[in-house]
Amino acid sequence: MKKLIVTFLPLVCGTLLYGQSVVTGYVYNDANGNGQRDRREQGVAGVSVSNGTQVATSGQDGRYELPVGQDNIIFVIKPSGYVVPVDENNLPQFYYIHKPNGSPALKYGGVAATGALPKSVDFPLIQQEEPNDFTALIFGDPQPYTDEDMESFNRGVVAEVKAIQGVAFGLSLGDLVGDNLSMHNAYLRTVAQIGLPWYNLMGNHDMDYDATADSLADETFEASFGPANYAFNYGNAHFIVLDDILYPDPRDGSGYWGGFRKEQLDFVENDLKQVSKDKLIVLAFHIPLLHENEGSFRNADRQRLFDLLKDFPYTFSMSAHTHLQRQNFYGREAGWHQDKPHHEYNAGTTSGDWYSGELNEQGVPVSTMRDGTPKGYIFLHIRGNRYVIDYKVANAPKEFQIKLFHPKVVAQGRGTSSSIFANFFMGREGDKVEYRVDNDEWKPMNHIEEPDPDFVWSLYRWDITEELMPGRRPSNAVTSTHLWRANVPTNLPIGVHQIEVRATDMFGRTFTQQSTYRLAEPVTQ
Repeated sequence: MKKLIVTFLPLVCGTLLYGQSVVTGYVYNDANGNGQRDRREQGVAGVSVSNGTQVATSGQDGRYELPVGQDNIIFVIKPSGYVVPVDENNLPQFYYIHKPNGSPALKYGGVAATGALPKSVDFPLIQQEEPNDFTALIFGDPQPYTDEDMESFNRGVVAEVKAIQGVAFGLSLGDLVGDNLSMHNAYLRTVAQIGLPWYNLMGNHDMDYDATADSLADETFEASFGPANYAFNYGNAHFIVLDDILYPDPRDGSGYWGGFRKEQLDFVENDLKQVSKDKLIVLAFHIPLLHENEGSFRNADRQRLFDLLKDFPYTFSMSAHTHLQRQNFYGREAGWHQDKPHHEYNAGTTSGDWYSGELNEQGVPVSTMRDGTPKGYIFLHIRGNRYVIDYKVANAPKEFQIKLFHPKVVAQGRGTSSSIFANFFMGREGDKVEYRVDNDEWKPMNHIEEPDPDFVWSLYRWDITEELMPGRRPSNAVTSTHLWRANVPTNLPIGVHQIEVRATDMFGRTFTQQSTYRLAEPVTQ
């Protein structure tokens, strides 16, 4: 990929026009990659440009026009077959911030006054070969609260994917930092080491908590990363990135609530008018769309989003926030309009259980999440308008997809209430999970919803130790949605026996994990 590094926002040129209520400019092919619209460089037609709500399309000469007020970010929706410039931190530069008076007074500053609108706000695009089959690298909740956490993120995750090959771009699913928004720059520098264009969305820990209205809660995020709601194309996929945190909570004015403002969904509606129905629509937001009750997400907002997607047969959503991992499916009972349910992957996080737990050989907290999922990151493989997800456990082989827990020794010939447990990290109820002992016939395991006993055991280590351990005790265990159970066979000869578990995921791929236990002569009194 040809990459232009710039240290400024997309080129703005000409005289300043005070009091202007319309923004105009050009989307152009930056043939020489200098970030300036030179006289012979051609405009690019049919490219969407937005002010955050309305969406315009560039004409034959590349020119667009949009209304603006006193608080807009104008951005180009990157078309397939082009790349946008990146800055020194590999942050895509596809936007121009228009806040003539800057942000209101906020603890972390927000956006400085941008002054009057330039005569022309232009967006350079650079042609690139862009296949329909590609891979994106996805991070859930880096969320460092301290410099020590940032170093754990750097050494425990970023170092593992530094200079990775065969990946088109990266995307973090919110909570880029933990409330201290002055750490945004340190986060940017850390992720820049990976060497990929890196997109970001806002989490509840990236907000200005001293904002008085939801529309102002993203001011410092905007100063660091650009728009909190935007879209871009890559191959045959169309990505829509959204801030889905309502703050202050409109129900009582305190805390936050999952949902969208009207103008955000207006943007989605206007954006999708320009998108072909054969594209894969990938939505990314922080808080999952959970519909069991309205406590976590506003029903009306989820319903309108589903209404807007009703004619798109290829859709997929990603969220984070929970520091768990689960597969959510939304059918007609949840307001989805198609027979095939909408899949939302609620991703595991790079911070795991908030940098807790014992230290591994790197000196980094293991950070296993409360449902027993180890911390890690995601490879999103897109093939045309289809997708496959790989969850990669940090500091472990890519084949490690199942964690087994069982007794180490059992009395031969005696019944036992002990069990074999398999935590299939990417699993869901209905997946086929089987086990066998000593290469005997495969038998089904039973899906259960209980805390992962391996994680519970790790908590007891903290609770019964007589000397303090380095690090911090993890959070208490919660119910895992991807846990299976089977009985331990005791009617076998005395000695060591091999357990093998295999699991088939929703994409038809099979993973295996092995372990051993021992049958011993019963001890009598």
